[in-house]
Amino acid sequence: MGTELPSSSFASSSNTQWEYDVFLSFRGEDTRKSFTDHLYAALDREGISTFRDDEELDRGQAISSNLLKAIQVSRIALVVISRNYACSIWCLDELTTIVECMEDRGQRVFPIFYDVDPSEVRKQTIWFGQAFVVHEQRLKDDLEKDKVQKWRAALTQVANLSGFHLQDRYESKFIQEIMGKIVNELSGTIQQPHSDDLGLMGIDFGVEEIMNLCSATDQGNDVVFVGIWGMGGVGKTTLAQAFYDKISDQFRDKCFLKNVREISRRDGIVALTKDLLYNVLKRMDVYDSEIRHRFRRKKVLIILDDVDKLEQLQALAGSNNWFGRGSRIIITTRDKQLLIAHHVDRCYKVKELKSDDGLKLFSWKAFQNDQPPKDFIELSHNFVNYSKGLPLAIEVLGSFLCGQSLQEWESAFSRIQENLHKDIMSALRISFDGLHEKEKQIFLDIACFFKGQDRDEVTILLEAFGFDPIIGISALIRKSLITIVGSKLWMHDLLQEMGWELVRGECHNELGNRSRLWQPADVLDLLKNHKGSDAVQGIVLSLPQEQKKELKREALSNMKKLRFLKISNVVLPLGLDYLSTELRALEWHGYPSKLLPRAFPSEKLVHLNLCGSHIKHLWKGFKCLDKLKSIDLKDSASLIETPDFTGVPNLERLTLEGCTKLSKVHPSISNLRRLRLLNMKNCKSLRITSWDISLESLEIFNLSGCARLKRFPEIVGENLFRWECYRGITSVN
Repeated sequence: MGTELPSSSFASSSNTQWEYDVFLSFRGEDTRKSFTDHLYAALDREGISTFRDDEELDRGQAISSNLLKAIQVSRIALVVISRNYACSIWCLDELTTIVECMEDRGQRVFPIFYDVDPSEVRKQTIWFGQAFVVHEQRLKDDLEKDKVQKWRAALTQVANLSGFHLQDRYESKFIQEIMGKIVNELSGTIQQPHSDDLGLMGIDFGVEEIMNLCSATDQGNDVVFVGIWGMGGVGKTTLAQAFYDKISDQFRDKCFLKNVREISRRDGIVALTKDLLYNVLKRMDVYDSEIRHRFRRKKVLIILDDVDKLEQLQALAGSNNWFGRGSRIIITTRDKQLLIAHHVDRCYKVKELKSDDGLKLFSWKAFQNDQPPKDFIELSHNFVNYSKGLPLAIEVLGSFLCGQSLQEWESAFSRIQENLHKDIMSALRISFDGLHEKEKQIFLDIACFFKGQDRDEVTILLEAFGFDPIIGISALIRKSLITIVGSKLWMHDLLQEMGWELVRGECHNELGNRSRLWQPADVLDLLKNHKGSDAVQGIVLSLPQEQKKELKREALSNMKKLRFLKISNVVLPLGLDYLSTELRALEWHGYPSKLLPRAFPSEKLVHLNLCGSHIKHLWKGFKCLDKLKSIDLKDSASLIETPDFTGVPNLERLTLEGCTKLSKVHPSISNLRRLRLLNMKNCKSLRITSWDISLESLEIFNLSGCARLKRFPEIVGENLFRWECYRGITSVN
């Protein structure tokens, strides 16, 4: 497999300040959602700080400088070399920088040969040879030729290092091998977070209590179930996380299954069982949902967080005999009766924070110090007392008051004194009331539509609504109303419930007079009975295939202010009479018609997603959609040609992946000067392009899987950093 990097190189890194343990370099189109994602998850479970560029970068920053810094401050670089790795200029530039850091900073580099042979990489044959033919035909001046030679040298150098070769092995065992090496390399360098850093003062006592409940067995070999219960916002999840961090290194097989209630409601219990099986067994080919047979000889640590139904426990942790000796099963819930019904007799009630701990947490949020300034002491005590020891309320109030004057504090406390008889929602509401109007709209959209979704994708939609999301999302994070988990937008259940109640409070009796509708029963009632009005701004209706519904053509009439519509598995036998001209984003998965409706709005539409549609022609002739930035027709198997793009001058993203009957591309595509992404992957009927591309802004162009394409279109543009083409293309201009 090559030669080891000399140990002296690693010794030279002793004075380097590392911010990340591992930098992951990979070809996104090959492995982002498969092997690399599973590897990243394994690294994360071991507490290894890993930089993955598709999640870590803040929107709007210069990607090249951020990647450069991330590579430089990573102790180890894992380079996942797959078949199309060398097709990407981006990946090759990354690799060149990694080699420089290996030589200059003592960074450890481990190549992972995924579905390729190391000799192919070293000698740049087959896939890699074809990629360099394309590079060399496109990059012809002296500076560009020099760059290509650096890429070749970097690939050869990395391929000669000792690394990991998948060959004909199970990926799960392959990942275990990689993890063993990385953990050994980082031995002694991974720090567990201190419990106080988790956002809950006084947590150590609770952790010790859970430890005692787990230990009170005969030599500790019995299977133990422990329930952690208490009201919403009191810190059950934080306590469970602190306990997990403290003892997880005693278990080889472990899983912290978060948000059971939310995932069960959204994806069903089967999805939860698969998540649990994968996380414990670390296998990617798990289909059997019989947990009792898979775990009965394993000593496991499992946290089931936010359980709200008995059927969830029955499916995920039915009884003690499902698990091997020494296993620990921890359940968090608001409902003690649920624990009793499941015969969990070891229970710990999470109590509200004591006054001193509450004041300390509040002060950190309001003043970034563990004690308030003298002039604010009395008011700080008042706010903590009003919060009744609930950490969530204390954090939200402290974040809301941070940076405000004494007079503003006094005014805020006067307002909440009017609601002293009400529950914790009043404390949360004061922070919402202090938001700017656009921030309120963003908060309600996240609560009703976008919780758990990718931050960047949601930002695009919020921009379409005119809500200034870059500033707005940052403000909500600062005020502890939302958080970012990985790359996803998240908020506490209580905050989401507050958002729902605010929307319901707009009109308790008439669904059609509310701004947002997201519960399937409510949406179907609205659409079937034509209850819509100008008040409705957004609708989400995601039905499973087996519950497909038919609607009448006037279903969306009267909703003249509708700006966001996301529906799936809805059939319109007679078409559609009306769509709001205020519509900014339309997502209709499985759109049932062959053409867009005559009532299709064009004035303000920014985002159009008709994945899996039956569209044959998106539209015919000229259509003015001058604000449209994104079209996604992925897996629209009936689409035979693209429309005339002349009236869509501001299009930035065009996704046609999986449009297997697409054979014609309108030549007006060459005039899309702002297009950044063009994805035509697996458009298997494309044969010869009669169009060339003169696209000044194009960054990503994907033609992989276009097996019948014989000529690669000529591309004129300086910004293209990633393209991918089918290896059978014979002519590249």
